[in-house]
Amino acid sequence: MINRVESAAARGFFPRRRPGEPGLAVFLNAGDPPLGAFRDIVQMLEELRVDCLELAVPFPDSCTDGPVIRRSAARALRTGVDLAAVLRALEAVRAELTHLRVALLLDWNHTIKPVPMPEALARLAACAPDALLVHGLPPRLRSGYYRAAREHGVPIITTCYPRSGVAVQAHAAAHASAYLYLVSHYGRSGGRPAVGFGELAPVISALRAQTRVPIAVGFGVRDYRDVKALTKIGADAVIIGSAGVEKVEHALTQHTDPVQALADFLHTLRPAPAPRPFQDRINLGSAVRCGASTHPDPLARIDP
Repeated sequence: MINRVESAAARGFFPRRRPGEPGLAVFLNAGDPPLGAFRDIVQMLEELRVDCLELAVPFPDSCTDGPVIRRSAARALRTGVDLAAVLRALEAVRAELTHLRVALLLDWNHTIKPVPMPEALARLAACAPDALLVHGLPPRLRSGYYRAAREHGVPIITTCYPRSGVAVQAHAAAHASAYLYLVSHYGRSGGRPAVGFGELAPVISALRAQTRVPIAVGFGVRDYRDVKALTKIGADAVIIGSAGVEKVEHALTQHTDPVQALADFLHTLRPAPAPRPFQDRINLGSAVRCGASTHPDPLARIDP
């Protein structure tokens, strides 16, 4: 069996970009838009050559998220989305993906805590996510998590802040095997750093000297200006969170197609106009609001 941990580190998680163009990861809560539209979402991201979908199994009351992502998680949770449903949806589309990678984001307390760590990692590995990011993992459990991830061949994402201590940054750099998520500032998701992204340059340089995985920057990345600024200071990839989720929320509120709204927004992150394969999409607004899709329900064919 190929060791996905070693191969992810050797290739780089965002290796298929043009020179000077950073990798692009997009955060969404699974179930917002409803899971019935999940195949539409991943097909759109695949066609737009988005590199990574950072897919969160929704959890309540995140202390690190701003109001946009917290509302998104609440909408998804109201529809009953849980880990089992997310894994079934992912399994149903996995074979269709040739460019897009999927990184699962799980909250330790809400999703993993009830299951022993080795068992949790074994279940996740069976669904072959491209990477795993665990939110809120207690420090005392990290060594067991790293060991289980290695044993089951699951590449992991670690996190740190620009003002994290040297030891914390070194720990994140040492244990990342998919990419290292540099959170641009303390606080909640959604806002830009008060002093801009420029102060991240020496942090990125220091981290790069300690790891061979890509360094992706998130929190406050909202437009092409931000993408360009982060590229200039050496980020390998950018992570779009609240800015994209806002477009989904607005479309759902206005009863328009959230998949198209997200696609239109992602086009604005390009340095020049790109082909728009979704310009003539059939409006899915009413179907998505009902939790339906133009495709067969990806969960209907899979036993619970």
